[in-house]
Amino acid sequence: MAKVKRKRPTRDEFELEEIGNTLVEAYDEKSEVNLIVWEREPIQGNIVKMDSRTRLVHIEKNTVITKVPFMDIMKVSIQ
Repeated sequence: MAKVKRKRPTRDEFELEEIGNTLVEAYDEKSEVNLIVWEREPIQGNIVKMDSRTRLVHIEKNTVITKVPFMDIMKVSIQ
């Protein structure tokens, strides 16, 4: 039986821009962030890289780097 892939919730341009602005602010200030990610556990850590080519946000926590696709980020909060 084939696994049914759920479709990611859509967000409007305003929501995506707000998420992007919050990520840039946290990156510039080297603040810790808490990310709510679609179909994953929440991720907490510092943004070490934002790759515009691959659209991945690199989050570091305890020397472990997690790469999160920008479009999978549902909510960002700065700690």
